[in-house]
Amino acid sequence: MENKVAVISIIVKNEEASGAVNEILHEFREMIVGRMGIPYRDRGISIISVVVDAPASEISSLSGKLGMLEGVSAKTLTAKL
Repeated sequence: MENKVAVISIIVKNEEASGAVNEILHEFREMIVGRMGIPYRDRGISIISVVVDAPASEISSLSGKLGMLEGVSAKTLTAKL
């Protein structure tokens, strides 16, 4: 299966979900190229961008698991290569 390059944007509204987010990202660590996290204290949220290189099904699985967490939103943008 062909790999895709994508960015998963994650907004964590519930600070208690941070541990679960990190556990999921660790589970998918082999496909992660890099990540950047920004705590936005004025708004009480955290914003994380994760760049991945993997088959579309794995990218969807990661994004879906993140999005199912309470207080977490995740959206994926896939590059057309």
